[in-house]
Amino acid sequence: MYSVYGTPPKGRQVSCSTRRPRYAPLPVRAGVTLVELLVVIAVIALLLAILLPSLGQARALARSVQCRSNLRQMAIAACDYANAFADRYPIAYYTEARQLIVSYAWDFTTKRDLSTWPATTVVTPGLLWRGCGMEAIQQCPGYEGAANWLTDPYTGYNYNTSYIGHGQGEAIPAPAMVAQIRVPARTALFGDGQYSAGANKFMRAPWANPGDVGFAGRHAGTQGYRHLKKTNVAFCDAHAETWSERYTDTYPADRRRIAPGTGFLSADNSMYDLE
Repeated sequence: MYSVYGTPPKGRQVSCSTRRPRYAPLPVRAGVTLVELLVVIAVIALLLAILLPSLGQARALARSVQCRSNLRQMAIAACDYANAFADRYPIAYYTEARQLIVSYAWDFTTKRDLSTWPATTVVTPGLLWRGCGMEAIQQCPGYEGAANWLTDPYTGYNYNTSYIGHGQGEAIPAPAMVAQIRVPARTALFGDGQYSAGANKFMRAPWANPGDVGFAGRHAGTQGYRHLKKTNVAFCDAHAETWSERYTDTYPADRRRIAPGTGFLSADNSMYDLE
């Protein structure tokens, strides 16, 4: 009991420092205002706007590197093929019609059996691979369209048909020999094939030549500049590189039909011929 004068009774001491109000006020916390929230959102949006193009370019570069790797392996396979077949490269295409219709091409072989209903079609690795399973390497990681040749499961690359592969319907049907190539490091062998209707697998030189003299439709054998506006090429010495030069000058009838983003590797036939 306290005395009437407000002093504690004897024998009981109360410290002033321990006296607290029964209901102490809670500390006040500062909240996030709408303006601060909008500033944070704006900063995040700005960072994304800066980073996303860089990430997209990095992905495109990675696809280009993978594409060059594919092309280089194809060039090595062509050299291996030539070593096994009397120094000749694989023919670009030809067809046999017996019990089956067999369309042989450098990348895929298509067998169609018309005696069954419906007709059955089997696609296997082509002449370049000598029947071994390397199909997926024929898909360029930078090409998203479908193949437009028979039922090819993968697509995106073409083969120098004007000067090296030739074929059954060409002015020179037999493929070239390795010994005929004067400058292997500057003679295109494989590349990113593309034209107005999509993919193409038969690379054409821009101007007439003995291999396909009189051929109409050179616009259908152009290269696709789809790797950051550049194209990839594998050469006869089995190296691959990214090529930036693009030419669209050819016969007037073909010139008008060359698709945007496609073209030839050189203004003349120098990147394709055997010289």
